[in-house]
Amino acid sequence: MASKKPIISLTEIKKDYQTGDVTTQVLKGISLSIYPGDFVAITGPSGSGKSTLMNIVGVLDTPTHGKYILNGSDITDLSEDELADVRNREIGFVFQSFNLLSRASALENVCLPAIYAGTSSKDREEKAMQLLTKVGLAERVHNKPNQLSGGQQQRVAIARALMNNPEIILADEPTGNLDTKSGDDVMNILKELNKNGKTIILITHEHDIAKQAKKIIHIKDGLIIN
Repeated sequence: MASKKPIISLTEIKKDYQTGDVTTQVLKGISLSIYPGDFVAITGPSGSGKSTLMNIVGVLDTPTHGKYILNGSDITDLSEDELADVRNREIGFVFQSFNLLSRASALENVCLPAIYAGTSSKDREEKAMQLLTKVGLAERVHNKPNQLSGGQQQRVAIARALMNNPEIILADEPTGNLDTKSGDDVMNILKELNKNGKTIILITHEHDIAKQAKKIIHIKDGLIIN
């Protein structure tokens, strides 16, 4: 059963972008609570602000106004270095374009977050092997991205996201570049992770993908509409 204390709490989050003399307000006051063990899909049309919201939730960008409490800590005014540390510890990322290093093997790609965290070489390789096995790629650990299908690359990305054992997995259009079968495989892995206690936040414009989450949050014109 989910805890009553949110793992993510956003209060009146606004985000403005300045281009010359023109200010564009992308988020117009988003208040949102996500609880441990939630599986939330954030949807909305192109230009709705969902990507900007994802960047703020993922600590990749900072709000112009408002408060962000992550795992009980106010991270609104942290420095860039402090935010990078929070990102590496608290959140695992899965992107539509996989974001794998082309010259590195699957194993080396999965090890990356643990290098930044200062984990020993032996420990990180053991953990990476376990994670690649978990996502069904035990036979592919030495393959480079161009030797893997799109679905296999996304499974490498999921293993990498799990490397530092974050509580939150943030998946941005994770099935967007995949065929139906590979997309289903990725969604089944995310659902299994959620069943085992991970909090999943999924950004998608695909209705069939969104409805597999436990909650759907719809954004339009920078505001939550339901």
